[in-house]
Amino acid sequence: MKRKTAYLGLFAAVAIIFGYVESLVPVFTGIPGIKLGLANLAVLFILDRYSFKEAALVSVVRILVIGFMFGNLFSILYSLAGAALSLTVMELLKKHSGFSLIGISVAGGVTHNIGQLIVAMIVVSNTSLMVYAPALLVAGVLAGILIGGLTKEVVGRLPLNL
Repeated sequence: MKRKTAYLGLFAAVAIIFGYVESLVPVFTGIPGIKLGLANLAVLFILDRYSFKEAALVSVVRILVIGFMFGNLFSILYSLAGAALSLTVMELLKKHSGFSLIGISVAGGVTHNIGQLIVAMIVVSNTSLMVYAPALLVAGVLAGILIGGLTKEVVGRLPLNL
């Protein structure tokens, strides 16, 4: 039990560091909310190796720490909504389909953006934000492919008994 807790703490720290590194890299898309999602590599790894519960815990810790350090209450709210939808969909695909880690990651990237867009539309009481949906969906697919591929490499290189 102590070993598992230590590994979860380690992956939470990795996710926080990845989130920090990502905050240093400017993204010039002109569309708010588009990021690579490097921190999700740690969460996807935990979802693959452990369970939904542990992945959700690390995700919430990561979101709160990064949000308080580099964001604000709204960024935390958007991230929590995206993460909740994303993790739920990824867990369902992991348990009930033949999707690969990359496919699961793509679904997670897309649904994360959808969750954030839904919250944004609720906050501003305006559905015209849907104009960003196509770009966010494409970004979610591309980021999902990259993060899924990187996670697949990490999973293949680390021992099974973590």
